[in-house]
Formats: sequence, C-alpha cells, structure tokens
Amino acid sequence: MKRIINGLLAVGCLLLAASCADYNETANFTAEPDPTATVPYSDLNPIKTYIDREKFPNMSLGVQLKVADFNKQELAHAAAITNFNNVTFGSTLMSSAIVSDNGIMNFLSMMDLLNHVQEIGGEVYGSPIVANANQAEGWIKYLTSPIEIKVDYVEGDEVDFNTMPTGSFPAEKGSASIVKYDNQNCLKINASANVRIIDGFDVDPLATYTTTFWAKADKDAEFNITFSGKAVAGESEGKWPLKAGKWTKIVVESKSAEDATEGYLRIENTRKALFYIQKVQVGYFPDNHRPQEPEEVSDTIHYALNTWCDGLMKYNEGRIKSFDLIDEAIDTKSTEVVPGIYDIKHGTDDNIFWQDILGSEEYAPSVSKVAKEAYEKYGGDPAALKFFISETGLEDQKTFESLKYWIGKWEAKGAKIDGINAKLTLTYSEDATTQADNYASITKLLDNLAATGKLVRLSNFDIKYKDAEGNAVTVEKITADQRQKLADYYGQLLKTYMTKIPNDKQAGICKSNMVDTATDPVGLWSQDAKKDWVRNATYKAFCDALSGK
Repeated sequence: MKRIINGLLAVGCLLLAASCADYNETANFTAEPDPTATVPYSDLNPIKTYIDREKFPNMSLGVQLKVADFNKQELAHAAAITNFNNVTFGSTLMSSAIVSDNGIMNFLSMMDLLNHVQEIGGEVYGSPIVANANQAEGWIKYLTSPIEIKVDYVEGDEVDFNTMPTGSFPAEKGSASIVKYDNQNCLKINASANVRIIDGFDVDPLATYTTTFWAKADKDAEFNITFSGKAVAGESEGKWPLKAGKWTKIVVESKSAEDATEGYLRIENTRKALFYIQKVQVGYFPDNHRPQEPEEVSDTIHYALNTWCDGLMKYNEGRIKSFDLIDEAIDTKSTEVVPGIYDIKHGTDDNIFWQDILGSEEYAPSVSKVAKEAYEKYGGDPAALKFFISETGLEDQKTFESLKYWIGKWEAKGAKIDGINAKLTLTYSEDATTQADNYASITKLLDNLAATGKLVRLSNFDIKYKDAEGNAVTVEKITADQRQKLADYYGQLLKTYMTKIPNDKQAGICKSNMVDTATDPVGLWSQDAKKDWVRNATYKAFCDALSGK
C-alpha cells in the first residue's frame, strides 16, 4: 500500500504501528498527519483546517472520487476525509452506474459509502440526479420500446411447380429444370446449383416469414438457404440435410435482411445429390410491436423519474443534502430560442432525453418536485436540502445568459433551484497577455455568478499549465519555478472566489484530482518514484489562501 509522505496518511508508518486494518476501522476513525514526516511542507496541517471560519463560515472544500476508490478505504479515501469537507462521486453515483438495462437498481456501493461517511462525520455532495449523459439509457430505451401486440398470420405467395410445363428453370448458378417426377411436375435442382424457388414478393424487415416447401431426393443431399439476403442456418453445421426416399416438408422461419428490397428464398450450394421440390408457400407474422403513443411515453418517463428518485432517496435516508439537480442542459450548438439565448439539449432518434418528454420549461420543475418529495419521504430535512444546476462553459457570456434565462423559466414553474455549480476549464499560461485574459474570464464569471444571488459552487477546480507558446507542460517536465507559478494562481483564484462571492452564498470549490494525473500537474500532491504522494507547492497555496495570507 502506498502512503502520503507529507503528513497526510499514517497507513503502515504510524509511530504507534497501526496496521491498515486499524486505520480503516470506522468505529474510531482518525486520519491525522504522519508525525514522522520530515520532507518539505510537513509542518502544514490538513487543508480544510486553514479555512478562517470567522471570515468564511460557509466556505467548503470538496473533492471528486470514484465510489470504488472511496470504498476501498485506502490512500485516496483518507486524503479526501482528512483534507476536504465533502466528497462527490461524479458519474459513479449516477443512474448509468446503478440501474441495469431492465431496471434493476443496485445501491449497495452507495449504501456502503454513505454508512461509512455517516460513521466518521463526513459529507457527500450529490451527483446530478438527471442529466443528458451517464444516464440509464438502456433502461429508458427498454421502458419506451414498442409495445407487443397480438397479430394474425398473413398468407402470402405460393408456387405450384405441378402447374408449370416441363423445361429449363432459371438458376443463379448451376442448372435447374421442371421435370416429370413421381407422376407430377417438379422443380429439379442439380448439384452445386443456386436457385430461387420463390421470389418477387414484398418484404417487411420487421416481419417474421415462414416458407414451406416439399422436397425429395433419391440419395441423401444437403444445401444452404438464404431468405431475402439473410442466411438461414440449418440443423447440420448450418446446412439443411435432406434424407433420401420420401417427400419431406421443410419449414424455414426467418426475417429478411434489413436492407432487403425483394422477397425470395434461394436454395444454395446443393451437395451430394440432386433433389426435387414441389409446392412452395410463404406467409408471415407482421411485426407484433407498435410504437408507444406520446401519452404512453410521457407516462413511462414520469414513471422512470419517480422510480429513480424514490430509490435514490430511499437509500440516501436524508444523508446527502446537496445535489446537482440537472447537469449541462444548455446546448451551445443549438438555434436560439429567443435572440441571444441557447436552447437546452434535446435527444436524437437513438436517445431520449428527460426534457424531450417532460418539456423544456417543465424539465427542472418536474425533477425538483419528484426528488424533493422523495427526499422528504425518506426522512430528509427539507430545510437542509439544496439543489444546484451544474453547467460548463459559463465563462462564455451567452452561455451564462442562457442558463440564467432557463433558471428563470424553471423557477417560474415552481422549480427549487438554490445554487449554480459552475464546472470550470482552467489554464495557467506563461504568456502574460493570455494569462491576464484567463484571470479576467474567471473574475467576470464570479461577478456574474454573485449577481444571481444564488449559492455558488466551483467544480473541476484543476488548473493545467501551458508555456508561452500554448504547449502543455507535463508532470515530467514542470520545474519547481513553474510549479510555484501554478500554485500562486490556485491561491489567487481561491482568494478571488472568497472575495467576490458573498459569505452566505459560498458553496465552495471542488477539486477533480487530488494528485497529479499521469500527464498534468493539477494536484495538491505529486508522486515520487515510489508512487507515494508528496505535498507540493499547490498544497501550501491552498493553506495560505484559505487562512487569508
């Protein structure tokens, strides 16, 4: 097991010789700094302890983890609990991770983490209740799929070779002919031939066709069959066997190929012996499904929303009190609903979005009503419940104005919307002009957010580093001087947030990565050659900024 060197995690190295099992015992959970650490920044305490609660009573630090990583109760778990006020779990607590295609909901992992968080006095910020991505798409498709109905068999075309004169018969390969056999005219198909025994009828790609014909061979034979472009496997390694000596009724059931434009049944690659065919008939069962009516789809989607929210809040038991209500609704590639305002996203023929059925203006009102009722049903404190709208790209003024417009529409219809969760894309640039623009963009966003009068949360609070030419500076190449510049910018943004957002509207910031990624130096910790976590300058910058230095 790896450890955090700079005084975060005492796994395996406490002076008291506590084991990993001891550390993860939740009954007497502690996650104190390691007193044996002697590396730089070892004198610093956990980050959240530096928040000046007199000046910033509502300031909060959050971090995002995967449910599985948290439930391991190892390094990432301890780092999160020790240094941050709350943990969020992104898509791993959204319906795509919990609901199967047939609607079975598995909340076991969520229950494990909430039970543990409750025992140690932690907090969880709720993942988006609904969104366009990371939804239980298979379940939604299953629920809104066509409804099965009763259909009757339809008699189709028929070919009676006994009514045909003797002579040659068209073959795509090899030869065939109408001959006298067993006191009747029959179709004789010679070995190695491909012959359509019936064709020229219309096909419905959704219908299931039944083709019957009678066949006889003087010696055992076998062949392949294709129905309207689709190979139909027989019982003998894909081939259709025909025993010699008597007339045998052969029944072929198949749909046509999806792109088929003509109906036919073709005998192919006849082997071992020639054989004879008499009387071919084709009929079909039409597609026994019908699309759901708009009213039925609406009922289905409302049922899905109620079922999902009920399950989520049942196992939440009021423990998660702040949620993203809906996520990334604004469609910046859409046409404008009114001048200067983007529409919200809508689904395609392949995907149904909640708002397609609930209605654009009823989207947030419908979700907040159902979610709030379920939250209170299972013991949640209504006074503590907070719903946020999370959105990306709000640095763009048109996107921000569009979100304000839709929040206004939704609130007018009764939606509970307490705050905005702005999902950031942050960069530090060594080019002075570019960096000035970067900072100006964030300060403008914070001014805009403050003016809404709503709670303001900043997520994706990870800053990537670029050189003066715009090239990314990676973990492997970043210098100590560059790391300090990056840290200073983190501190600057934290201070700007705490200055521009009123104290009673500060819902805090959320880091996406505690430790540097494989490529980007975005972490509060770096990793050394042993993959141990080592505090870096950004850790200190957070501590200084939060304490008012």
